[in-house]
Amino acid sequence: MANAHPPVVIGQEITQIGRNFLREVGSLFWFIVNTFEETLERIQRGRVPFRAASFFRHTERAGVDSVPLVGLVSFFLGLTMALLTGYQLQRFGTERLIPGLVAIAFTRELGPLITGIMLAARIGAAFTAELGTMQVSEEVEAIESMGIGPLRFLVAPRMLALFLLMPCLSTISNIAAIFASSLICKAYFSIAFPYFLDLVKDSLLIRDIVTGILKSFLFGLLISAIACYRGLTVKGGAAGVGTSTTSSVVTAVTTVIGFDTLYNIVYSTFYPT
Repeated sequence: MANAHPPVVIGQEITQIGRNFLREVGSLFWFIVNTFEETLERIQRGRVPFRAASFFRHTERAGVDSVPLVGLVSFFLGLTMALLTGYQLQRFGTERLIPGLVAIAFTRELGPLITGIMLAARIGAAFTAELGTMQVSEEVEAIESMGIGPLRFLVAPRMLALFLLMPCLSTISNIAAIFASSLICKAYFSIAFPYFLDLVKDSLLIRDIVTGILKSFLFGLLISAIACYRGLTVKGGAAGVGTSTTSSVVTAVTTVIGFDTLYNIVYSTFYPT
């Protein structure tokens, strides 16, 4: 009989984990819906939902200040990818495939994904820490007591900033990686820059670019929503802020990779190449 308990206990734990996961997903979904509702309700009354200065401050932090990091990381990744794939393709005399391979890989997949992971770590953590500190110090309650909706006042400008700037940063990532691969192709595989550009244009399709942009918008929305949700649900003082910030980064990175995989499966099923 003693051996009968562990499987039951394991089953109960798995069930509990599943329930907690679904509860979190549901809470996040309604968090996004309520933010949209609160913002639209304010707009319908003919009032501004949040201050323009607040929005532009977040766009500068999330967008302009992230350009060096995104560009540099993507540049080095482009170099590495071109080198590694180039040496393998050179064995078969097909090094002219390198430009198209790097361009398609970054435009469809790596550009949005790498940018999403970097922004989850850099901006997502900052959003969670800021809102978490405000929650702990009861500033959010003070805003509510003044009749100001915290979702449209605190969350909406952050979500909109990341949602709009994610595709721009993803494009910078693509350009940096393709430029880096062009340097490798010139230095190691004798592919001149004009010929490199021709190969990139021949291999890239409009749907590759559109796919990357759609992913960028989705990742921007998810990262900002998770970061703000974790910040506004902080419990337990300063220690709780630290725990929520860590949880925010881990959840956002995992969610971005998970949605990227799901998107690719759905896309491949309905639009096979």
